[in-house]
Amino acid sequence: MSWFLWLGSAPSLLLVGLVGRELGLGVGSQVVQAVTCSRWETSGVTGLFQDGDVVIGGLFSLFYKPPAMDHDFTQLPPYKPCTRLQGLPLQYIYAMVFALEEINESGTLLPGVKLGYHIHDSCGLSFWALQAALSLVGGKGSSCSLSAAITNYSAAYGEESGERTGDQSVPLIIGGDSSNAAQILSRLLGPLSVPLISYTASCPCLSDRSQFPNFFRTMPSDIYQVRAIAQLAISLNWTWIGAVVAKNSYGLMAIKIFQEETRGAGVCLAFVETLRRENIVSDATHAALAIQASTAKVILIFTWYTDVRELFQQLDARNVTDRQFLASEAWSTSGDLLQHPSSSKVASGVLGVAIRSSAIPGFEKYLRNLSPSHRPNDKFLREFWENVFLCGLKDSAAANRLPPCSGTESLQTVHNLFTDTSQLRVTYNVYLAVYAAAHALHRLLSCPDSKSLPGNSSSTCSVPKHIKPMEVLQHLMKVNFTTPQGEMFYFDGADVPAKYDLVNWQKTLGGKLKLVLIGRVDGYDLQMNESAIQWSTGSNQVPVSVCSERCRPGTRVATRKGEPVCCFDCLPCTEGEISNTTGSPHCEPCPPEFWSNSDRTACVPRQLDFLSFNETLGITLTTVAVFGVTVTTAVFVVFLYYRQTPMVRANNSELSFLLLLSLKLCFLCSLVFIGRPSVWSCRFQQAAFGISFVLCVSCLQVKTMVVLAAFRSARPGAEALMKWFGPGQQRGSVCFFTSIQVLICVIWLSISPPVPQPDLDVPGLKVTLRCAMASVVGFSLVLGYIGLLACTSLLLAFLARKLPDNFNEAKLITFSMLIFCAVWVAFVPAYVSSPGKYAVAVEIFAIIASSYGLLFCIFAPKCFIILLRPEKNTKKYLMAR
Repeated sequence: MSWFLWLGSAPSLLLVGLVGRELGLGVGSQVVQAVTCSRWETSGVTGLFQDGDVVIGGLFSLFYKPPAMDHDFTQLPPYKPCTRLQGLPLQYIYAMVFALEEINESGTLLPGVKLGYHIHDSCGLSFWALQAALSLVGGKGSSCSLSAAITNYSAAYGEESGERTGDQSVPLIIGGDSSNAAQILSRLLGPLSVPLISYTASCPCLSDRSQFPNFFRTMPSDIYQVRAIAQLAISLNWTWIGAVVAKNSYGLMAIKIFQEETRGAGVCLAFVETLRRENIVSDATHAALAIQASTAKVILIFTWYTDVRELFQQLDARNVTDRQFLASEAWSTSGDLLQHPSSSKVASGVLGVAIRSSAIPGFEKYLRNLSPSHRPNDKFLREFWENVFLCGLKDSAAANRLPPCSGTESLQTVHNLFTDTSQLRVTYNVYLAVYAAAHALHRLLSCPDSKSLPGNSSSTCSVPKHIKPMEVLQHLMKVNFTTPQGEMFYFDGADVPAKYDLVNWQKTLGGKLKLVLIGRVDGYDLQMNESAIQWSTGSNQVPVSVCSERCRPGTRVATRKGEPVCCFDCLPCTEGEISNTTGSPHCEPCPPEFWSNSDRTACVPRQLDFLSFNETLGITLTTVAVFGVTVTTAVFVVFLYYRQTPMVRANNSELSFLLLLSLKLCFLCSLVFIGRPSVWSCRFQQAAFGISFVLCVSCLQVKTMVVLAAFRSARPGAEALMKWFGPGQQRGSVCFFTSIQVLICVIWLSISPPVPQPDLDVPGLKVTLRCAMASVVGFSLVLGYIGLLACTSLLLAFLARKLPDNFNEAKLITFSMLIFCAVWVAFVPAYVSSPGKYAVAVEIFAIIASSYGLLFCIFAPKCFIILLRPEKNTKKYLMAR
């Protein structure tokens, strides 16, 4: 079929050039060569003619089988007529005739003016449409020559004479049954300013007034139907769609607009297959295989119904019956497809956009009353009559091969596409085109300027015999009227307001398909009754067509590299983040006081957590601390009972009792860290911890200093040293060292004390309620002072470790301080790395461990001697070296 397209496009470019060139030479120029040409009607092409004051031209594709031509280029090919008459285009023709007769009978629209018509068949071929258009524009006396047509046009609308001569020409043509034909005809008629009103051309390109200034249409631009289909896909959550389109501007433009309209809505095309009319079998086979192999359950088809018929046959052969089809207006209402056996198997539930249907009152009666006896010169009706009733009319070619008609035949009982007026779609577009032309003529012939310019009516008014196409074109642009059906009609440039029907193919009880109206489209507004749709699955459930299932709440979309955006994985949200909508592209973090639930779908308040006395860890630490208090008390009782023995007296009993008291306080202060933190507990635990340990370390430091002083005083000249370390000085030293810590704690807790605060920086549903250090400096001074005393005590004890004594307490202090320092050095990294309440547990453990270290290292050897080796608890043994 590629040669059809060439023949349709090449002549248009050539003819437009010729028209422009010849018009440029002058309208009345004699350089145009006279060409003798047979009349259009006698060349074998039939037409329907009715004279009138104003004649409107019509072009329709009535016959669909073109004649066989011998292009041997040795002689002019004969123009044989096309064959195989179609019933539906014949209905379009009589819609035009009916509208014209209705207008002629009207007393308000064009009163006193009779409209005629010259209607030709274009056979669906562009060059036939060109020939017919030239005949219409040039007058009934010229046909196949462009030069003759222009000559007649110049004579008919010559500016020099101001009078029309020759046969009657048409100032306006209703035709261009395809976008391709409309483009060619508009370019041909443009230089002549002859308006062309198409009833089916839908290409958006025809809206360009710079290229097609004389073009109008009663068919909406394809942009609107593609946008409607895109809205359907988005509203029904179809994100994975296959497409089969015609390999021409109609199909390729539709795919481009569909992708633009769905961009950002997550809709992807799984595949795009193209169909060519000249290679339809192989292309349809390839498209059927693509549909079968694809996971897309929704298929958009944007092509002519004959291509769809072949595609459905290929799908039927492969038993592909579970696809949901989206139909363009080119095939959504095709009666041929609805009745085809393959359609009922593979195309149930088709959802499509269709040209808006509307009733034409009286039209069905008009059709059924048609009869060759009333219209003896109507060759179209005569051939249709013979085809329907299978009889031959008098004086017809079929009279020799068919039985003669009885004369009783009537269309009253005939039911076919011609007589079916239940859904008038293209027929109504033709009807509107006629009324638009009539209203333009009415504006032109009503002399709208005569009242404003009295006395000049002759220069501003037109009469039917002097109408020029340019005048009709100008008034056609301003048409604005109410149709007999009560709808407002006007042209916005070349276009009319977009109005479509949404239709659904539904199976009847007998298994056949019927067309059901389920919604409307007005411009960009889409209204659909979803509950009335019967889907391809046979149920009321909307089919699912996705590359990946939509991500559930609690997950987010993660695109796959190198794949379309609608093919993705669903990753669960991380802790502390949620997604509470389906198909969320990302997870939202919860506020600091909240945390994600287990499903990651909602933020819930975080639960306060702290080290309590009821849990295992708290019970264990409490038990160990209480046991330490008990052991310390037991040692205190032993020392108190044996206070007069040399062992107790030799080790400075007063400082030993004070040390035991401070160790008991250290064990007890650990209990303050367990339980729910409060304002006072936070203050008290830090103060108790700091003061208790300073008191303990101070006692050890004074003890060590006394030991060193005692041995130094034994040297000659050092007798006076001991008077600086008497009992009063020892107590004073301990009080002095402890008072410094008390002062630090008072200042710290007065200015910036620790406060109970949830640790929101730690992730998790449970947040630890801890004592937050408002002043790090104060806490650092408390710990630093304890560390200073501990290091000093360790240094002094290390210096006194080898003093000559049978029981050297300095050795015990050295070991105890080593353990003490080791525990608190290890405490720092353990505390920092421990989460939540376990950091508190680490601090308690450090307190208890260091307290046990001091208790056992210093007092265990003494208790062993006191209780188990009383023979060593003598002054002689202790003084021995």
